Amino acid sequence: MGQPRPARNQSAWWRSAVIYQVYVRSFADGDGDGTGDLAGVRARLPYLAELGVDALWFNPWYLSPLADGGYDVADYRAIDPAFGTLAEAEKLIAEARELGIRTLVDIVPNHVSDQHPWFRAALAGGPERELFHFRPGRGEHGELPPNDWPSQFAGSAEPVWTRLPDGDWYLHLFTPEQPDLNWAHPAVRQEHEEILRFWFERGVAGVRIDSAALLAKDPDLPDFVEGRDPNPYVDRDELHDIYRSWRAVADAYDGVFVGEVWLPDTERFARYLRPDELHTAFNFSFLSCPWDAVRLRTSIDETLAEHAPVGAPATWVLCNHDVTRTVTRYGRTDTGFDFTAKAFGTPTDLALGTRRARAAALLSLALPGSVYVYQGEELGLPEVELPLESIQDPMHFRSGGTDPGRDGCRVPLPWAAEAPYAGFGGDPWLPQPAGWPAHAADRQSEDPASMLSLYRGALRIRRTEPGFGDGPLSWLPAPEGVLAFARTDGLRCVVNLADGPVELPEHAELLLGSGPLDADGFLPPDTAVWLRA
Repeated sequence: MGQPRPARNQSAWWRSAVIYQVYVRSFADGDGDGTGDLAGVRARLPYLAELGVDALWFNPWYLSPLADGGYDVADYRAIDPAFGTLAEAEKLIAEARELGIRTLVDIVPNHVSDQHPWFRAALAGGPERELFHFRPGRGEHGELPPNDWPSQFAGSAEPVWTRLPDGDWYLHLFTPEQPDLNWAHPAVRQEHEEILRFWFERGVAGVRIDSAALLAKDPDLPDFVEGRDPNPYVDRDELHDIYRSWRAVADAYDGVFVGEVWLPDTERFARYLRPDELHTAFNFSFLSCPWDAVRLRTSIDETLAEHAPVGAPATWVLCNHDVTRTVTRYGRTDTGFDFTAKAFGTPTDLALGTRRARAAALLSLALPGSVYVYQGEELGLPEVELPLESIQDPMHFRSGGTDPGRDGCRVPLPWAAEAPYAGFGGDPWLPQPAGWPAHAADRQSEDPASMLSLYRGALRIRRTEPGFGDGPLSWLPAPEGVLAFARTDGLRCVVNLADGPVELPEHAELLLGSGPLDADGFLPPDTAVWLRA
């Protein structure tokens, strides 16, 4: 299956790790039914080891009706049969670890599936109702929702309350199939701590926490008022006691947390990263930042500054399972990302986007901290604009059909150019576009100029050069539109976002470039290099 690779910083591996995000349903199909599965992942472990990643983060692989891509969990201790079995998951965790690759699982604590035993018992009138947010409605006959909170699906005007035949309403910040849990109830807290222990005991190294700032709710469930402090359901102080309890569980297993925390207030964001709470949190400022030197530098500076007081490492990511793929985003006039700005038919220059995505890969991998790579980014996959009849994402339907949804970045991966369905397996659950085989991993493996070769080379250098990963960064003098910074051991990164070529600073060695230098040895636009001074 391959040879294990030596890992550095064993005691704090997560501070410098490159973590690969696996969306199982679209990664590789081992049994030919058109849905990615654990057998497919296990078969591709040698590929992941050769790529050079330190860990795998799996999106939810639990039993689920898939009303929201698996984020509606019916049983946290069971693998969905579409993906495999718990025994297969345990084998996958162990086999990956033998290759020096750790595993992180995804926990969704804000809500469960409406098929979860607790909620089904609650609908039957049992005491489990106390584990959720059931309320009578407003209005003369209770016909109005208990409050006016907005949906967490961007662009959606749908209510977050659903009325039952008995007249009561239940809260769901996402789809009606995802009822919110009542985190004020001790049984909810106890259950999640037991779930954490369950997976740590099966060998996982860490947990990604979905919607980490949404769990606690104002017990009065008041109407939403823009700017009200504290917010009735976002970033409430009660959360920190929850995560301190979780940290005690993780510490017993030497496990780590990464939180999905979307907060504009940097001071409040940093509170989640105090030494007795979460180890890391996702960096959405960098992910959504446009391809602009000034704004990228600001995002980098602000990210490092907000992490410094609590001593936590930053994380860097260009794309994930919810976000327009990097090659496509950087090839558009608006190179930032905003859920509310997504639209069908947006003009895209994929050649330009690919050049920028290659440069952005070297930029992100040279920054201090850990890096997340969404599956297929190492293949330079573009966003797919799917036929309307193929879209399955509830975000599309809840927008009234105006939002393309998130399925375009979830199209199953191409592995073999000449194989049916580009080597994915069976007929994929989302259709692959006609040009998909051109991006296949087997074809890119043979091309030293491919995106895959660039990622492999960059991860190999990052692993062997102690100056990369966690540690200090210092900015270097550079022309307008150019980002240049130094790491330790003489390592430097230069990224040209200007309109014309620029001269490289003095250096002893060119370690890696996202593209070739021009005839005069200058760095072309939308190109990055790693240098040794």
